[in-house]
Amino acid sequence: MINRVLLRIKIIQILYSYYKSDSKSLPLAEKELFHSIRKTYDLYFHLLQLSVEITRFAAEKIETKRNRLRPTEEDLHPNTRFIDNTFIAQLSENLQFNEYLTANKLSWVNDSEIIKVLFEEIIVSDFYAEYMNAPEAGYAADKDIWRKIFKKIILQSEDLDDSIQDQNIYWTDDIEMVVSFIIKTIKRFDAANGLDQPLLPMFKDQEDAEFATKLLRSVLSKANDLRNMIDANTKNWEIDRIAFMDIVIMEVALAELLDFPTIPVNVTLNEYIEIAKNYSTEKSGTFINGVLDNIVGQLKKENKLIKVVMFSDNKK
Repeated sequence: MINRVLLRIKIIQILYSYYKSDSKSLPLAEKELFHSIRKTYDLYFHLLQLSVEITRFAAEKIETKRNRLRPTEEDLHPNTRFIDNTFIAQLSENLQFNEYLTANKLSWVNDSEIIKVLFEEIIVSDFYAEYMNAPEAGYAADKDIWRKIFKKIILQSEDLDDSIQDQNIYWTDDIEMVVSFIIKTIKRFDAANGLDQPLLPMFKDQEDAEFATKLLRSVLSKANDLRNMIDANTKNWEIDRIAFMDIVIMEVALAELLDFPTIPVNVTLNEYIEIAKNYSTEKSGTFINGVLDNIVGQLKKENKLIKVVMFSDNKK
């Protein structure tokens, strides 16, 4: 689940904090990196749990209306399609899901207000009305409604964003990517798998975990050399005038270029330019592109940039 795009971002964030800290410890930086990764995996389960809690809230509202002193005909015979959603029923009984929630004590009990806010946004949406009023529904439609809820409501909710930030500082920048993982998870759900439906693992494979460790160590072991390369290629800029985040991004990019021969140059450059656009200044993408392009040209001339073509390797 935690792909290399997110690993690169996490490493940059950890290094930024590392450089700003008075205490410089590689073991501590590694520990913090994997703690951050674990927290992102927690968020994956926590947001999946949100769908179950919203459904439970909806069911409780229906039951409350049924028990009114003078219930209306609609109160007594409500449309229960939303609360009878077969995808949510399957998820709520999923063994891996429930074991993880219990082991890591994840709950929305202290943030119940956001459940109400999101439910109210859901029920006024056009796609909710279409789902509830369709002549018939099934497993595919039950999955589709929740893909739309995550994409169009949960991902867009400023209230949820505030709630997530209050719950855990590690979750601040992770919602968008984690929601994309959840949408992928929903698409993979198969009714035939029942409560044994596999959820996404923390890492796709051990190689990705090793990538994170190796890249972090590579930057820290070569920090002075990497900084000198950057300095030499920013002659028209005083190093202290360059956004510090830009320097960190370029350091990580150069470490990857030098120490990961199976990752194509253009893949590395494109990844870090995109990160710069999202996590640094407005002009950082263009600036970093120019600096890295110059350094790559020099490294190639000096035969210091070795790349190995691995036709069976799809790693990025």
